[in-house]
Amino acid sequence: MIYSIKRKWGETMRRITRIDAVNDSSKKKLRVAAYARVSTGSQDQLVSLETQKIHYERYIKARPDWEYAGLYYDEGISGLKMSKRKGLLRLIEDCSKGLIDYIVVKSISRFSRNTVESIEVVRKLCQDGVYIYFEKENIDTGKMEGELLLSILSGLAENESRSISGNVKWSIQKRYLNGTFKICYPPYGYDNVDGKMVVNKEQAKIVRRIFAEIIAGKSSADIAKELNKEGIITKRGKRWGRGVVCEMIRNEKYTGDVIFQKTYTDSCFKRHRNYDDKNKYQMKNHHEAIISYEDFKLANLIVDANGCQKGIHKNDFKYKNRYPTSGKIICGECGGHWNRRKIGNMFGFACNTHINDMNACSMKSIKEDSVKAAFVTMMNKLTFARKSVLIPYSEMLRRSKEDSDVERLDEIETLLQKSSERRQQLMEFFSQGILDHEVYAYETVALSKEECRLMAEKNFLSVRMNGSQEWQSALVKLLRYTAKGNVLTEFEGGLFTEHVEKVVVYKRTEIGFVMKCGPIFRERI
Repeated sequence: MIYSIKRKWGETMRRITRIDAVNDSSKKKLRVAAYARVSTGSQDQLVSLETQKIHYERYIKARPDWEYAGLYYDEGISGLKMSKRKGLLRLIEDCSKGLIDYIVVKSISRFSRNTVESIEVVRKLCQDGVYIYFEKENIDTGKMEGELLLSILSGLAENESRSISGNVKWSIQKRYLNGTFKICYPPYGYDNVDGKMVVNKEQAKIVRRIFAEIIAGKSSADIAKELNKEGIITKRGKRWGRGVVCEMIRNEKYTGDVIFQKTYTDSCFKRHRNYDDKNKYQMKNHHEAIISYEDFKLANLIVDANGCQKGIHKNDFKYKNRYPTSGKIICGECGGHWNRRKIGNMFGFACNTHINDMNACSMKSIKEDSVKAAFVTMMNKLTFARKSVLIPYSEMLRRSKEDSDVERLDEIETLLQKSSERRQQLMEFFSQGILDHEVYAYETVALSKEECRLMAEKNFLSVRMNGSQEWQSALVKLLRYTAKGNVLTEFEGGLFTEHVEKVVVYKRTEIGFVMKCGPIFRERI
């Protein structure tokens, strides 16, 4: 019904019309699709997929306000890389075409085990007016707190992938220790020949020239300019820069030695320089040297001295922590660090890689105030969604992974106990003359190797469990803060330092706060 009201306003008459809502019983049905994934191609898993097809068709058709739009699925595909999942990509494409209004998925782990990709897809679908319902977690991305919950739960699903990554790291460290690790991409001056580092004679001349010029007093910037002027390119086919020259001077491989694990990948799959955060492994005389130890040490002393004159000291903790954000902002494109610098009349952050070579990273600077404002917004969201997000996450974190790790630790303890008993038995047999010396020695060595392997795995699991405890400890602090219910009105450096591990810049309009308690919360800037 329409009501018309005439109201006098000065010399003119205005009409205000109220239009009542109409209860349209013929409202268009939601076109609902389902997505399913099985991670292996085994017969059992494929049977499970067929069961899911039947389930979702019945589930969707049972709703009178829903219209079945089909089931999209991937067979024998991992949940890590979305680019390989044709079924999911086809689903996203059909959503963008306006063929689907709503999606039902069994769980977040079936959708994606990569937090960044899952959030990206959810946001893209939201922009198209399409929302997702995750059955197991009871999350609807159309609701206000849905994205916060999704970020946390995707992180938990990603834990399994982190576990796989941890196992790979452990196997690599074992190869460091036994000397079987191969350097696939040697530095400038060397080639990879059948897994061995072999001197490239032409490039070795340039290496010796760079060290000689540094020792002679020439700056790294001037050396880089001359090399570029002569048309000499780096190992990656790019231009030389001051940083590239300095990295070469720091590289111990030119002396014939190798230090493994100078960089490492964190739990968010980002690479960092190892400032004694992790163990390092050194191997002497690994390959043919290009530079003598004496020249290497002298060149490094000169580079250090030049840095001191500029007030920059190698691995200077104070220099890297002058501001709450110092050393914490990471580029989402190249993985490099962002530094605080003056941009026009204000301060901002810029990617070091982009500054040195715009072709290596296209990410442009962002304003410092934008990062601070995003932090304030994120903390207020967490305060508002404390009961629906942080408390459930606390319970899930307590249960996540530890049960299986504890079980495996118990198994290892049992195996170590059996090994000890076996060793005692061997000693008794040997002392009684039942075993000769050769057999006794062989069996003892085999036991020692197995015990070393078990102890290494035990240490790895213990470290991983301690990491989970660190998350829980950090979460307790965050819960205490949000329990106060205070609304944050301005950036607080102490609060940022206490709760944020680092900040990832995905693009100029979006960043992610990697919390010390585990999850990544993304905010637009």
